[in-house]
Amino acid sequence: MIQFNEVSKRYPNGHEALRNISFTLDSGEMSFLTGHSGAGKSTLLKLICVMEKPTSGQVIIDNRNVGRVGRRKIPYIRRNIGMIFQDHRLLFDRTVFDNVALPLIIAGYPHREIGRRVRAALDKVGLLSKEKLHPIMLSGGEQQRVGIARAVVNKPPLLLADEPTGNLDPELSAEIMSLFEQFNQVGVSVLIASHDLSLIARLPHRVISLKEGRLLEDNNEVTGGA
Repeated sequence: MIQFNEVSKRYPNGHEALRNISFTLDSGEMSFLTGHSGAGKSTLLKLICVMEKPTSGQVIIDNRNVGRVGRRKIPYIRRNIGMIFQDHRLLFDRTVFDNVALPLIIAGYPHREIGRRVRAALDKVGLLSKEKLHPIMLSGGEQQRVGIARAVVNKPPLLLADEPTGNLDPELSAEIMSLFEQFNQVGVSVLIASHDLSLIARLPHRVISLKEGRLLEDNNEVTGGA
């Protein structure tokens, strides 16, 4: 599913965010990506969804070197990746339904199929009764669930999450992680960047740790999913 081969990323200002990173995430696997602020977690996720390209090395997604993909093909790669952000990135002038429907509208799905898929995704995250509300009327945890529903509505085989529980209390954080585990149990590959070490320690999944852009530890003997 994901393979990093000696990947480095240096930004134009000279900052080297990643240095010679190599690891593989198998199809159907769930893993955590940890490290201090600035360790390179967000950059690594951006390389996977082709928001950035590596300075050197190879990022392989489904046997395709995405570092060499042309601009026109990037949207097609992203359709197979669900991305969840800490700040939700919701459209506050649109309803919950419209926010979740957005990826399907962009992909050109028919109206009836959009309705079916959106309601199935909202039901999965426990928000079906709130489809007509605007995000501002929801709690932080509910807004994060809308973001998750939007990420999974087109049934991508890969989910990426960047600090998805960073603004949530421990109880809500555990609920969000449980959602990710449910998706993983039906075969979705999941990679979650998080600094919540106490929460991660309670879950039986692989942990990839970064420090100053380098791979510090890869706890690959314990995996979830595959």
